[in-house]
Amino acid sequence: MTQTPDLDSTRVDFDTILNNIPSINMGARSANAPLTQSYDKGPDVPLIEATIGDFFDAIVSKYPEREALVVRHQNIRWTYRELQQQVNQLASSMIEMGLEIGDRIGIWSHNNAEWLLMQLATAKVGVILVNINPAYRTFELQYALNKLGCSALVLMRHFKTSDYASLIRELCPEIYHKDYTQLDLVEIPTIERIIWIDEPESDETFGFMQKFSTWMSEGDANDPRVAERQAQLKNTDAINVQFTSGTTGTPKGATLSHRNILNNGYFIGEAMNLTEEDRLCIPVPLYHCFGMVLGNLAILTHGGCIVYPNDGFEPLTVLQAVEEEECTGLHGVPTMFIAELDHPEFENFDLSTLRTGIMAGSSCPIEVMRRVIDKMHMSEVTIAYGMTETSPVSCQTNEHTPLDKQVSTVGLVQPALEVKVVDTETGEIVPLGETGELLTRGYSVMKGYWGSRFKTREAIQDGWMHTGDLATMDEDGYVKIVGRSKDMVIRGGENIYPVEIENYLYRHPKIRDVQIVGIPDERYGEVLAAWIIPKEPGCLTEQEVREFCSEHIAHYKVPTYYRFVTEYPMTITGKIQKYKIIEQMKEELGL
Repeated sequence: MTQTPDLDSTRVDFDTILNNIPSINMGARSANAPLTQSYDKGPDVPLIEATIGDFFDAIVSKYPEREALVVRHQNIRWTYRELQQQVNQLASSMIEMGLEIGDRIGIWSHNNAEWLLMQLATAKVGVILVNINPAYRTFELQYALNKLGCSALVLMRHFKTSDYASLIRELCPEIYHKDYTQLDLVEIPTIERIIWIDEPESDETFGFMQKFSTWMSEGDANDPRVAERQAQLKNTDAINVQFTSGTTGTPKGATLSHRNILNNGYFIGEAMNLTEEDRLCIPVPLYHCFGMVLGNLAILTHGGCIVYPNDGFEPLTVLQAVEEEECTGLHGVPTMFIAELDHPEFENFDLSTLRTGIMAGSSCPIEVMRRVIDKMHMSEVTIAYGMTETSPVSCQTNEHTPLDKQVSTVGLVQPALEVKVVDTETGEIVPLGETGELLTRGYSVMKGYWGSRFKTREAIQDGWMHTGDLATMDEDGYVKIVGRSKDMVIRGGENIYPVEIENYLYRHPKIRDVQIVGIPDERYGEVLAAWIIPKEPGCLTEQEVREFCSEHIAHYKVPTYYRFVTEYPMTITGKIQKYKIIEQMKEELGL
């Protein structure tokens, strides 16, 4: 494939790619016979067999003048053709730097245009993009870079109180005396270049780091080597490594291919009914699969426009972006939607252009879902479920999902995938409606954990990815997540799933958010503790919550301990770290 999509010699390739995009009836499952066991598979459709770079070029050829990217905090607006020129120039810079197919490059940054350029340029030249959590500090950064043997690192200069240049100097004090062209660092020995994402108005310089703008200038948007490199790639090649956010042990690097994430992004967009007319607001972090796949790839595969409201999540900038950019879609985890809905200026914004979006990342409270539909006009908002290791989405709701299922399940199995719910002891498929571990099989399952064959074999057996999530499936194929296997609380022999108690407590008019955990107890083995964020400070008492619970749920499900808080310990993606809540409760109670 050549670099310029207008040349006749490339039209056949682009037409072949675009003509082979699968056509999907996302409501097909409802027309099928009811299930008889907790196993189902999504629509049987052909997969996209192009690489990300080739597919992107095909989309550019179809929508060259449509707006592709809006980055509000950087004042950037690019059409598809302009975005392609930027991507090709960066890809050329990577080749000029000496990066080869299979080399790894880390990105340690919040949301910006450069992040998207890195995602697409690495895909064009076969360099594996390693997503590094911006919340990582020196030990974690060192682990990630050395685990992958990264050749280069692209980083954000600073974010809020984090000074990334200082963290690099803390990790490698000898770097003060180094030039970026001659790095030889003790703690991260494979790193040959560190590049910082500079701001146009800044005159700041670092001898040991190269400016991103300078790096870009070393490339040529019409460099024929980019097309030559693209032609060498296979869609089954590894192209991305994302670290799973485990609560114990060292992070594991899920290795994903073009085929994994390109198809998953496309099918996610299909469930959302995305077209080239859509404009998707993405306030979730790009380093996580939510932003990178459910966001960037879902909209780019349909020719629509990406809108980044800010580098990090701020509810006000999200509301402003939706109104001013006339966004039709909005992504977020439940805590993000709660923050937007409860913002003092919420009623001042016109959000009527919104239609769809995704709520994911943690359990989605029914009451929050109803508010999003009613107050934010997101009548087609979808719930997506999955994990990094499955690219990530395995199940999703869509416009055909009945309202009661939309607010209580994670939808149906995605196209070209299989899902089953099995007994955690025997591995046998459980009857419909019974709880077991959810397993996923199909194109979306990762290539493996980078450098960890044992952990890969432990997680993937006979092609089935063991998710560790507890779920049920009904006769229509709708999947309900009832918790993590490790989150299940056993109180005096009774199995309790915290999400059930949380969904009940969300109905209380004075409760804004709630998290339920199990903590050790001498008499019952475990009891429940509730951490509650009230809608107004001091508006709620423990006795009120106890009475609310006692009236409607079984006595053994009523929490023993209550804490009223203003926030939860969270990962940067908005996932609540329940293990930290448990640790704090144990310390307070002397357990």
